[in-house]
Amino acid sequence: MFVIRHWLLMVLPFALWGTAMAAMTPLVESAGPLVVASMRLLPAGFVLLAAVVALGRQWKIASCDLWWFLIFTFVDASLFQFCLARGLAETGAGLGSVIIDSQPLMVALLARSLFGDAINPIGWVGLMIGLLGIICLGAPPELLSNWWLMGNTDSLTSLVRQGEVWMFGAAIAMAFGTVLIRFACKESDPIA
Repeated sequence: MFVIRHWLLMVLPFALWGTAMAAMTPLVESAGPLVVASMRLLPAGFVLLAAVVALGRQWKIASCDLWWFLIFTFVDASLFQFCLARGLAETGAGLGSVIIDSQPLMVALLARSLFGDAINPIGWVGLMIGLLGIICLGAPPELLSNWWLMGNTDSLTSLVRQGEVWMFGAAIAMAFGTVLIRFACKESDPIA
């Protein structure tokens, strides 16, 4: 029983994350990306503020963290949510989810370059395989056939789809937000 419950707790967040994209798709088509991004941000923000108050935390931001907090909020919340909703309007939920899941790979590379966090050789191999896999999944079939079969390369620039670009933008925004949190909560409570 313990193993089943433990397994369920490990899988449930990923299942919920994946179904969120599928649930958002029809709403993006009818209401638009800006409305969907706002509908995801505002209720979550209110719930977090209520949690801060309920936990009795100090929810003021230290003055030295204020600018970093504003940059973090813009990049990790606003920019991420807008790019996600905009990309979802032009990309399927499955492919969009895979592209968004490239964010941990980007965080590893950012942490390595900005903070000197170590990545062992096997980690580098895993990063490269992961990035190559995401590129192959997101690449249009025409691009792959041109690449593998050495076909006509005149039209390769027209094969870049805007939906995938928006999704990569969302993943990059989330990755930068993950790195920025170090600066945004130096003196402030990270939960607040």
